[in-house]
Amino acid sequence: MHRKAIAAMIAVVLGLAFAAIAVGAKPAGSGGGTTDGVGGTQTLSLAYDMPVRAQVQATAEGCLNAPGPYVTLNGGLTLGGLGVELLFKNNLKGTHTFVTQSTVDVTVIPAGESISIPKQPVQGGTGGNPFIWLQFVDDEGNGMTEEFFLGRCVQGLSGVSSDFFLPTTAIASVSGGSCDNTGSTITLSGELRLTAMNARLIFRNNDNPVGGPHENDQSAVVDIVIIPQGETIEFAKQPPLGGVGGNPWIFLQFLNGQGMPVGDEFLVGRCVQLS
Repeated sequence: MHRKAIAAMIAVVLGLAFAAIAVGAKPAGSGGGTTDGVGGTQTLSLAYDMPVRAQVQATAEGCLNAPGPYVTLNGGLTLGGLGVELLFKNNLKGTHTFVTQSTVDVTVIPAGESISIPKQPVQGGTGGNPFIWLQFVDDEGNGMTEEFFLGRCVQGLSGVSSDFFLPTTAIASVSGGSCDNTGSTITLSGELRLTAMNARLIFRNNDNPVGGPHENDQSAVVDIVIIPQGETIEFAKQPPLGGVGGNPWIFLQFLNGQGMPVGDEFLVGRCVQLS
């Protein structure tokens, strides 16, 4: 076969291969996120399992009383943090190639922000110096952590430190300001919606406090609300955030507390569409 004919066939095959790659590429904003535009404002949401650390100290009194001792928890949850990166791009080359002109990073939930456990003594339902465990559960009673053995009531209770993931929904609202040659500005607001969570105290009359079966125990369970249903944390208020001049394309990327991307980029829209 003639060299020119072979070269033409190779070019066609390569062209079809690149087209297939482009069709299969993941669009911006996929991976669990949603976008809802109202007027000149775009509202973006992303489900995010935020790392948290629970640190709890328990104290007990009335260990031999009926119907059971009083236990008080002290401590709280430390959140892993959340950020937002805004990308201003002056051009969309082809279908999936972007030219980034400037970025703005914003910390909206600082790493280390804490949620305190309300101090309220709760009474267990078994008397006679019970063994006591602690577990973090969701509002339907499903375990979010393992059970932690705190100790036997009269011997004093130990503390708990546990790392786990808390389901949250990050919501960001982006609206426009100026879109001229000197620069573009937008306004960012939003909130973090937290999954409801309880601390579950488990009281058991069992002579094997660590492991072993508990089917024949006399036991009682008491839940303490740590995060109530519908709890939200508002984003820190941001001044107008600026980018390149003209009418850039604006993208938003959620970041974790270490500044690493969470989910995919959202295409918010062009600057004038938000104004």
